[in-house]
Amino acid sequence: MTKTMRAVQYSGYGGGAAALKHVEIPVPTVKKDYVLIKVEAVSINPLDWKIQDGYVKHILPPRFPHIPGTDVSGEVVSVGHGVTTFAPGDKVVGCLGTFGGGLAEYALAHISTIAKRPSGVTALDGACLGEAAFSALQSVRDWAGVQLNGSKPKVPMNVLITGAGGGVGTFAVQLAKLGGVHVTATCGDGARQMELVKSLGADEVLDSKAAEGESLKSPSGKKYDTVIQCGEYMPFAHFKPQLSPSGKVIDLAPSPKSMMSSATSLASFSKQKCVPFLPSTNSTDYYFLFSLMQQKKLKTVIDSQFPLSQAEKAWAASMTGHVTGKVIVTCTEHS
Repeated sequence: MTKTMRAVQYSGYGGGAAALKHVEIPVPTVKKDYVLIKVEAVSINPLDWKIQDGYVKHILPPRFPHIPGTDVSGEVVSVGHGVTTFAPGDKVVGCLGTFGGGLAEYALAHISTIAKRPSGVTALDGACLGEAAFSALQSVRDWAGVQLNGSKPKVPMNVLITGAGGGVGTFAVQLAKLGGVHVTATCGDGARQMELVKSLGADEVLDSKAAEGESLKSPSGKKYDTVIQCGEYMPFAHFKPQLSPSGKVIDLAPSPKSMMSSATSLASFSKQKCVPFLPSTNSTDYYFLFSLMQQKKLKTVIDSQFPLSQAEKAWAASMTGHVTGKVIVTCTEHS
């Protein structure tokens, strides 16, 4: 195996796509409980460039230079000491977390963060999962309480999904509809994106730039039991008029402002709450998502695809905020 690899990295906070540098560096050395993956594809998440902007630098500063990229798909080429559940040749997907490393030809992954990719799930599909799919699945199932076992809710449930055209939103709409709930969705990138979200199962789709979308009011007059907030920050007070008496907002991108709203709502006597949310990586959820994809109950939406040599274009596309689904970087010729 080659001793060096192509990678994309940055050496400090800020700078956006222009700060990304193409380098040739040594292939990482595999260590205990890790595998070395030959990366086929990696998706760009908003969290990737928010880390570059210093979004979490007070709690988790990356070491510089830093290779970004969280959600990867590829093939195991070597395993570390103590690894018995994976072997060279296994096709896998992985969620590398905020430590990144995915924008490269090879990446290290702890065995707790990867899963074997089954036939019928492509490398591109696998790279779309990770942070986005975990956020959608866990917020819909675990926090909104939507049952995904095929049974309909005993009591009708109404869910609002904001930013439904993005990477998380496109998964959240599909998953919520699998649970038999009524889904109202908002998106802000035109009629084409609205039609796509409708095709994914949304019962009502609002243009977030129009008056009705800004008000979040359901055209059918329904109040929301749960809001899955995938879009840009909005104050909790903006949601409250459209919530049911015990409705809650699940904030998938907690910020200092939203954390303050959450603390205030949780301390109040009101049953309406704002709940901050962060996803957790686990192989059980990966295999559940694979199963849905193999049954054609869940599909990925890819906005655009770039080779590793053009990673900065993928980065810039994601940073615009006008992305439908996921932005993918391919790291091999056969992805």
